[in-house]
Amino acid sequence: MIKAGIVGGTGYTGVELLRILARHPDVAITAVTSRADAGVRVDTVYPSLRKLVDVSFSQPDIDTLADCDVVFFATPNGTAMQMAEALLERGVKVIDLSADFRLQDVKEWQQWYGMTHACPDLIKHAVYGLPEVNRAAIQQAQLIACPGCYPTAVQLGFLPLLEQGLIDSDHLIADVKSGVSGAGRKAELATLMSETGESFKAYAVSGHRHLPEISQGLSLAAGQAVQLTFVPHLTPMIRGIHATLYARLQVGAENIQALYEQRYQNEAFVDVLPQGAHPDTRNVRGSNNCQIALHQPQGGNTLVILSVIDNLVKGASGQAVQNMNLMFGLAETTGLEIVALYP
Repeated sequence: MIKAGIVGGTGYTGVELLRILARHPDVAITAVTSRADAGVRVDTVYPSLRKLVDVSFSQPDIDTLADCDVVFFATPNGTAMQMAEALLERGVKVIDLSADFRLQDVKEWQQWYGMTHACPDLIKHAVYGLPEVNRAAIQQAQLIACPGCYPTAVQLGFLPLLEQGLIDSDHLIADVKSGVSGAGRKAELATLMSETGESFKAYAVSGHRHLPEISQGLSLAAGQAVQLTFVPHLTPMIRGIHATLYARLQVGAENIQALYEQRYQNEAFVDVLPQGAHPDTRNVRGSNNCQIALHQPQGGNTLVILSVIDNLVKGASGQAVQNMNLMFGLAETTGLEIVALYP
């Protein structure tokens, strides 16, 4: 059994990890940390985990976590980088769900995240954990930088076109909507349901922290720098990401539906819908799936790609477990064959 630890077990992504790992046939949850709830049983704080998780929250202590085979960081930005090096030196694999190791340019990271990176030399050893792109590297990795929720939906939507050079990479648009759980489990006026309900708004239009991460991934796929306009929106729902992506097709680009179907035909968690379909976030809610559909309005040269995921699963904790499975030589789908919740 893989001994797994979770740092930050009381946030939404931490609880989602507990939900998934509690039913994983090859995992034993041996450590779950929370400074505020140290000493309290996990299933006391989250009764949904009764009879599934038999541990108490503990302090985030390196010696305790070093007994694990893998440690997940479901923590705010800036936490994993304080502990990752010590755990790696003790032979523990690290999967970071925050942004600490996602950007290869440390100066750019510091600019966007407003802090000095604690272990910049470790960044080059981190593997970006998007399995549909980096599967082979993930299998050999000791440190995984799990993608953000927006970057997952956007990259999976654009990748096949950029890889084949079929779109104008200087004019990409990502118009993306997220449920309020993407803001994390904290008390903030702007994300209270009574504030977000019956309302809809864009935010961070001048620049969102996920923009450089998305641009980095798309540029690697294209083999050159891309120009992306990324506008996130907050919607009055709890879970879900809906990305509406716009791209100008190059002359001669055709059979786009077949291209997507072939690119993702062996991907267990990417489902290319029939051309003209309209994916709905509720059809992936609670699952590790990404559903994609393609549209070419009025037969013009603008392609519209619709990409939907659950921000807490494929956009975070499910993808983290997908990475863990690859790192430990397990079937990639182990513990993740979760049917979406409906309604």
